[in-house]
Amino acid sequence: MSEHTAASQEVLRLQELKKSYNVGKPTEVEVLHGLDLRLQRSDFAALVGASGSGKSTLLNLIGLLDRPTSGELYLLGEPTRDMPDMRRTALRGHAIGFVFQFHYLIQAFTALENVLMPLMVARGRPTPQDTERARHLLHEVGLARYEQRKPDQLSGGQQQRVAVARALVMQPALLLADEPTGNLDSQSAADVFGLFRRFNREFGCAVLMVTHDPRLSAQCDRTVTLVDGRIERDERQRAAPAPPAAG
Repeated sequence: MSEHTAASQEVLRLQELKKSYNVGKPTEVEVLHGLDLRLQRSDFAALVGASGSGKSTLLNLIGLLDRPTSGELYLLGEPTRDMPDMRRTALRGHAIGFVFQFHYLIQAFTALENVLMPLMVARGRPTPQDTERARHLLHEVGLARYEQRKPDQLSGGQQQRVAVARALVMQPALLLADEPTGNLDSQSAADVFGLFRRFNREFGCAVLMVTHDPRLSAQCDRTVTLVDGRIERDERQRAAPAPPAAG
C-alpha cells in the first residue's frame, strides 16, 4: 500500500446513524438523530459539545460497545450494526485503541505487562515479538527505563503514557480518546497530546478525541461539534497552531 493510499484510507463512516433508548416504550427518546461522518487514516479530529449533547453515546457506538437503533456504522469498510457479537469484539480488538480520562492500568502488573494486556487477551501468552513491540512502544512514549515499575510507582502523566502505549500495541487504525488529558497537569497534557499527533502522522492511526479543553481542540486538524444529538459543525483547520505553553 502506498503512503498516499494509506493516508486516504477510510477508517470510519457513519451513515444516517441514530440511537434511541427505551425503544417501543412511552419513555422512548432519540439521542442521536441521523449522523453522517467519515474519518480517514490521516484525520486528527476533536469531538466537542456540551454535556448531554450525545458525545458519550456516539463514542460508545464508534467503539462498538453499543449498537445504533438505525443507520449504519462502517469500520474499515465493514458494516457493523448487525455484525455478530464475536466478530464485533474481534474487530474492536484489532482496529480500535482506547484511551480514557482515567488510565485503568492494572495495579498488580508492571508497565510492560499493562501494555501487553490487549495482546494477551487476543492471543494468550505473548510471543517474544509481542514483548519487543511493547518495549518499543514504551521507548516511544519515553518510558523505556520504567517498564518493570508498577503503576503506583509512576506519576499521573507517566501512567497515562503507559495507557497510550497499551492502546497502540495492537496497531489500531483508529484511536478513540475520551478526555485523555483531563486529569493531567499542563505539561503532561501537552506530552500526551504530542504522542497522539506523532502516532497519527507516523503510523497512519486516525485519532478522534473528546475534549472540553478548547486549547486542545484548537490544535486538532478538524473539529466536529455535536449539539443535541446532531453534528452542527465539521470544520477543518488549515494548520494546527503551536501547542499552548505549559504552566
